[in-house]
Amino acid sequence: MIRILPLLAILITATVSICRAELEVTINQGQIKATPIAVTNFVDSSGETYGKDLAEIIAEDLRSSGLFAPIDGKAFIQDVSSISQMGPRFADWRAINAQCLLAGDVDHSGGKITVRFRLFDVFRGTQMLGLELSVDEKKWRRLGHMIADEVYKRITGEDGYFNTMISFIEESGPHGRSRVRRLGIMDYDGANVRYLTDGKHMVLTPRFSPNNRDIAFLSFEKGGLAQVYVYNLANGSKKSLGQFEGMTFAPRFSADATKLVMSLEKSGNSAIYVKDLASGTLKSLTQHTSIDTSPCFSPDGNQIVFTSDRGGIEQIYVMNADGSDQKRISFGGGKYSQPVWSPRGDLIAYTKLQQGQFYIGVMRPDGSDERLICSDYLVEAPTWSPNGRVILYTRERKSGKTRFSKICAIDVTGRTKYELKTPREATDATWSQLLDKSVTGCSVK
Repeated sequence: MIRILPLLAILITATVSICRAELEVTINQGQIKATPIAVTNFVDSSGETYGKDLAEIIAEDLRSSGLFAPIDGKAFIQDVSSISQMGPRFADWRAINAQCLLAGDVDHSGGKITVRFRLFDVFRGTQMLGLELSVDEKKWRRLGHMIADEVYKRITGEDGYFNTMISFIEESGPHGRSRVRRLGIMDYDGANVRYLTDGKHMVLTPRFSPNNRDIAFLSFEKGGLAQVYVYNLANGSKKSLGQFEGMTFAPRFSADATKLVMSLEKSGNSAIYVKDLASGTLKSLTQHTSIDTSPCFSPDGNQIVFTSDRGGIEQIYVMNADGSDQKRISFGGGKYSQPVWSPRGDLIAYTKLQQGQFYIGVMRPDGSDERLICSDYLVEAPTWSPNGRVILYTRERKSGKTRFSKICAIDVTGRTKYELKTPREATDATWSQLLDKSVTGCSVK
């Protein structure tokens, strides 16, 4: 029996031990107690607002995870500027129930923004973390996301997901063939939006490559047929991988970026294919005797999950990467579609339609522990954060004749849910991996 669980019982225990400091974030039996944290404005001797702006980015990142509760700065007792000279007066921070304290200073010179910050365990009165990060001043917002990732990792024991990019399809105009769809890209928090296509041709289903360098997507530029393009983010170039009649979803990359897996239609049915990017070889993995679609590689590249109606209704199947050992893993009621493997390898997210209601769900790769974590008029197109803890999806709401689509996020417990900031309507999000130093322009001391 499948249950709709707003809270998935999950236990994460992360212990940090520095100078005998121990701080745990525990998610147990669906009850999550957010950790109170004081994120102070970083001291900026230049008189600019970088210190305040960075603190706001960090606090909002941490708050959005559902694991942290930033404390209002109006409650602070100790003057923030005195922390770097005198150190924290831990009694003052305990008095406002802060379990963690983040403080630091900012230097702006030579076209660089440098932040030196420290994270403290307030109750034990010890320092947990101290780092210096530096970026090009044009990328100053990245500093906030990187610091939030460092705090998240130190306290939870897992990588963060804030210093990332999200690609999406921006939609505007009336619904139908004349609707304008542009490929966009933005920071995790909705900042720095830029567009990679001009909206003259319909584009769909962007997919990040594992190295963050490219985005594959569908475009209907030539004769209304689906063309797969790869956009290079470094130089802005766009190249075609070929024209594929009947394709409705862009291909997905393998974890090593050497292969693409896709579904192609023939005589009304679709099959799963894999394309070797080095040789250009296209190999069929399933037969055109049913509708097989929406394939996705497992993180290790050894398996592929996909949807098929070979049993009479759309269900989720898993097979080896060479097409062998095809087996059904979903057995619940309703129709399953768009399965996506978690980067951790422990879960598969999917869209489900049952009795006229849409759901986003997760299950184990063997089909066990199926859980429906959110529902709405229309929810679809799940995509994972790089740490496998959060899912983005498209939500469409309807009011009378008006329909409106946005990108939403939900953690795997189903407890924390929020809507991403986009300039207009948005669909089909895809999440990058964490940005490396070469992309961010970061140096660490």
